[in-house]
Amino acid sequence: MRKIQMVDLQGQYEQIKTQVNKSINEVLESAAFINGPHVQNFQKELETYLGVKHVIPCANGTDALQIAMMGLGLKPGDEVITADFTFAATVEVIALLQLTPVLVDVEPDTFNIDPEAIRKAITPKTKAIVPVHLFGQCANMDAIMEIAKEHDLYVIEDDAQAIGASYTGKDGVKCKSGTMGHVAATSFFPSKNLGCYGDGGAIFTNDDELAHTLRGIVNHGMYERYHHDVVGVNSRLDSIQAAVLRAKLPLLDAYNKKRRMAARAYNEALHGIDDIIVPQLSGDCPNITDDSDCHVFHQYTLRILNGKRDAVAKKLGENGIPFGIYYPIPLHKQKAYTDPRYNDADFTVTNKLAEEVLSLPMHTELDTEQIEFITTIIKETII
Repeated sequence: MRKIQMVDLQGQYEQIKTQVNKSINEVLESAAFINGPHVQNFQKELETYLGVKHVIPCANGTDALQIAMMGLGLKPGDEVITADFTFAATVEVIALLQLTPVLVDVEPDTFNIDPEAIRKAITPKTKAIVPVHLFGQCANMDAIMEIAKEHDLYVIEDDAQAIGASYTGKDGVKCKSGTMGHVAATSFFPSKNLGCYGDGGAIFTNDDELAHTLRGIVNHGMYERYHHDVVGVNSRLDSIQAAVLRAKLPLLDAYNKKRRMAARAYNEALHGIDDIIVPQLSGDCPNITDDSDCHVFHQYTLRILNGKRDAVAKKLGENGIPFGIYYPIPLHKQKAYTDPRYNDADFTVTNKLAEEVLSLPMHTELDTEQIEFITTIIKETII
């Protein structure tokens, strides 16, 4: 059996090395390292794939979130509601901009932000909601957009983990993650479903005026060289990373299909076992099939109940199986983001998830033998 990797980027590269190497060499030979043709073409190709009017490439996913908030004109003291159960980057940029982060609990089945918790957290100072499409599945965007409309709030989708996922609204319209809010941010970190070979990110929007503002912000506030019309940052996707992404983008749906196939194999092996809850899909997409693209499984995350999570993790490690615990400490308990406004009783789901979640290897190169080995070890430990 091949060595099991949490993310097998080397194995993936072997399958696409001819096209990747060709694309990188084109950049090297042209010496157009910043904003070259590969960046411009990737932008257009991603706009077509997503069905969104504007893609603004930038240096990384954290920058993408920050720039999105800057573009919306949020001011110090404005409150921004987001999920307590997510990576720190989501709340980090809120704090950096001197906005006020408001953390709320998540749903126990999808792990995504709870719309009812959002509604309860709204105050006259609330200006935006940041739903995180966690682990590869969209948050309840119907409910979130309704709340936003009712209270005149911006919605900034954190799409770092769900690019390629689809969401079917209550009106039956199907669209890609990152295209439903006022603006969205994504990351092309190497381990993402669409990852480059360094750092990279992008912002999406259908708002022409906002897109114009964002394009200035990513480039020092310039629309014309040495004319600084807005306060900006230096955040550009470089041409080599764009070249890698162009090679991968046509394969994204196939990559996500492979992830679903691996998730289905995990589910079939682990479903129905006491003390294990396999990943739950949203109501509009209840079952994992090859074509059910509502979940793209950036992570395959189990809930292991009754205090058995750490024993399973220990046994996996002893057998050379990598795993992840995303996320072991809720944001409201992190030293940087503690706040007397938070009541631990308001985060019952997040606190429980922090004690139960365990993510298994998930990538495009997983094979049946590896999945059987992983699930056998888990079952032997649990049963």
